[in-house]
Amino acid sequence: MLQAGLKDTTGLDRALKVIPLRLSQVISYWGYPYENYNVVTKDGYVLGIYRIPHGRGCPRTDPRPVVYLQHGLVASANNWICNLPNNSLAFLLADTGYDVWMGNSRGNTWSRKHLKFSPKSPEFWAFSVDEMAKYDLPATIDFIVEKTGQERLFYVGHSQGTTIAFIAFSTNPELAKRIKIFFALAPVITVKYTHSPLRKLTNLSREGVKVLFGDKMFSPHTFFDQFIATKVCNQKLFHRICSNFLFSFCGFDPKNLNMSRLDVYLAHSPAGTSVQNMLHWAQAVHSGVFQAFDWGNPYQNMIHFQQFTPPLYNVTKMEVPTAMWSGGHDIVADPRDIESLLPNITRLIYYKCIPHYNHVDFYLGQDATQEIYQDLIRMMEDYC
Repeated sequence: MLQAGLKDTTGLDRALKVIPLRLSQVISYWGYPYENYNVVTKDGYVLGIYRIPHGRGCPRTDPRPVVYLQHGLVASANNWICNLPNNSLAFLLADTGYDVWMGNSRGNTWSRKHLKFSPKSPEFWAFSVDEMAKYDLPATIDFIVEKTGQERLFYVGHSQGTTIAFIAFSTNPELAKRIKIFFALAPVITVKYTHSPLRKLTNLSREGVKVLFGDKMFSPHTFFDQFIATKVCNQKLFHRICSNFLFSFCGFDPKNLNMSRLDVYLAHSPAGTSVQNMLHWAQAVHSGVFQAFDWGNPYQNMIHFQQFTPPLYNVTKMEVPTAMWSGGHDIVADPRDIESLLPNITRLIYYKCIPHYNHVDFYLGQDATQEIYQDLIRMMEDYC
């Protein structure tokens, strides 16, 4: 077994690249304990969540502080464990002495079940970040609190993982009280200035998007992705092409990526979301405001919100202590959108802009440990 900090020169982790292994298999491969659970939301979705209760070696007998990690758009909990242990946040936290939990939003690879609806039905996919914040996050945190006996925890979110938190913590005060510190990596609430290629979705009507992508799943992990990952992207000759393909929507810095792991990244990405979630994203680009999903007509909005137009989310109502990191080269969470967000964070306890960072550096960057994780863990230690 490789030790943290050592380069993988043995070729052993080629096993991680053959198929999109279960997260438990990836965790146990590196020598960490794991637990996985199904969490059922109030509206019937079954979410797969994963736990690393302690680091490698002997577990501590005293209760370990709980940390919850929430991934971004069309991603999964794999984001937190896809690098070597010395450069993956979940493993670092476990080795430092934390009880680490990782969520999976409804509709991704590990959360594609419902008590009533089949994933083959449009009803299953009728959700966006609104439902993730209203149902997924409270159900998951309630489950963790019940399982660990600890009433409060640390929350780390990346991209959409911060969007969900901003909605939930500003609209659900009881849930917010359970969060010690909210660590926001590449935070996204407004995307007025984003220049991701996904912005092109806004050039299409809602009907046009559905003609192109249907009314169910957006960006599923396909057999073609898997073939490209295992047969093409493991060849150095194709590294540049593969990285352009994998990170086309969010940008990347080849100098800050472990390019030898491109096939690992691609083997687990994208993990999928709903077309409706992408329509919500396009709506945010159009409007420039932080607002619930517009269901398309006043009647439908009245059913969902008891008003004719979708409500605005007011971030200033969030009372959770918040630490934020943003990237100077982030094409999704553009610095101008971050600039607008900062004055609205009522309890901002820390902020750092990393000039050379793009959207994926926050969990894939080779220098993320030095740029982010060390300070993040220090703040947790100071709190405890």
